[in-house]
Amino acid sequence: DFSSHQKHVAIPGGLIGRSWAMVFISGGYRVKIYDNQPGQAARAIHEVRKQLEDLQEECMLRGDRNASEQIALLSSHDDLCQALEGAFFIQECVFEEIEAKRSVFQAVESHVGEGVILSSSTSCLLPSNIFSQVQNRKRCIISHPVNPPYYVRLVELVPHPETLAEVMDTTHALMTAVGQAPVRLKKEIDGFALNRVQYAIIAESWRLVKDGVISVKDIDLVMSEGLGMRYAFIGPMETMHLNAPEGLEDYVQRYREGMKRVLNAFGPVPEFSGEAAERINKEMCELIPADQQHLSARRERRDQLLMGLAKLKKLPQDCHHH
Repeated sequence: DFSSHQKHVAIPGGLIGRSWAMVFISGGYRVKIYDNQPGQAARAIHEVRKQLEDLQEECMLRGDRNASEQIALLSSHDDLCQALEGAFFIQECVFEEIEAKRSVFQAVESHVGEGVILSSSTSCLLPSNIFSQVQNRKRCIISHPVNPPYYVRLVELVPHPETLAEVMDTTHALMTAVGQAPVRLKKEIDGFALNRVQYAIIAESWRLVKDGVISVKDIDLVMSEGLGMRYAFIGPMETMHLNAPEGLEDYVQRYREGMKRVLNAFGPVPEFSGEAAERINKEMCELIPADQQHLSARRERRDQLLMGLAKLKKLPQDCHHH
């Protein structure tokens, strides 16, 4: 039962915690923010308020409540026990350091009942490592968001070997209820799904630039003006299915020899260091200098474009938040 009176806890480690808070309140959940640095949780709320007001201005606020109604669902706490009271779901967002995360879960577990779901935002640590010191691992799960979660809605759900099916189902339902797009990994694997696919793309792109086949600028265009155009709406499996007259089976029959030939010719895993890395970095920096001014302008542009794409992917709807 996801009635909105149920509370929900985000434990921020800064940016990701604030993003989660914005997502959950957009779906009408009460969120209690806790941070062990005094004053940090209150500052987080101040930041969220600013962001929500901007989003409302731009007609991009998620959910069916206005900014001030959403802000009213947020509270900040410097006391962990107080923050956890009444929660049914806890989202941990501290920095990517295994001991830090383990100690958070140990502290949290001692304050909550058996039925409360313990969820981690980690992108690179496995459930069996993170939750190794939790007593009841049946209710533990990784919910890995993609940056920035407010516009890029995917959440990878990764179970611990002991995670109950109903914990996966509840988390999936919660993420769906707040407008994210959850996917289930059936078991844990290093890199989860998103990074494994991303690293495959990065590796071949890097090799093609390093081997003098194509420029940095042009390999990015191969994605942004080519593959990425499709991939924003359909994935690689459906792409194959639609790209042969008789669907996927037809596609693999037609193209498997060619695919295997090209794949077998791929180079080794790049080092991503040394002379090649310097050269690629120099080429990138000629396009976009690596100073804060240029980088934050490009991040701003990225977020604006993602916002427009998110809007496009949703069914047309008017802005309700006047």
